[in-house]
Amino acid sequence: MRTVCKDISRSELGPRFRGDDRGVISFLILVIFASGTAFAQAQPAECSAGFKAQQVAQLLFGRNVGDRLGVSEARFQRFVAREVTPRFPDGLTILEAQGEWRDGGRGTIVHEPSKVIEIVLPGKQDDIDALREIAAAYKSTFHQQSVGIVVRSACVSF
Repeated sequence: MRTVCKDISRSELGPRFRGDDRGVISFLILVIFASGTAFAQAQPAECSAGFKAQQVAQLLFGRNVGDRLGVSEARFQRFVAREVTPRFPDGLTILEAQGEWRDGGRGTIVHEPSKVIEIVLPGKQDDIDALREIAAAYKSTFHQQSVGIVVRSACVSF
């Protein structure tokens, strides 16, 4: 399906919408805005009994430095112990992954061994700041271009 957008001038609106129809136009704008904001701020459905609505974060870490493995398992574990666990001591999950991304400089697709850390955020004011600090520390320590951060709403139970 193809959608075509066009700017419409006042003269093209014709007799249906005149300057004295501002109330109708204002109402339509309000309805469009309200429905858009409700969608943008949509929260997950209420959680089932025994589950609690919380945010879950994923941190995506590439392990190559240049074209070779630069972050060994031991170095990664030391990083987690030094940077991640102190910020989120209640627990986390570490997953092995295979990352893929486009190297803009070379224009090629790069594959690399990766790690994903998943954390059920405790709901503190500084949760997002802590995630950003972890990402900055990883980039600095291991000379990385980026660390992915994904935060989503979820229903959780422990």
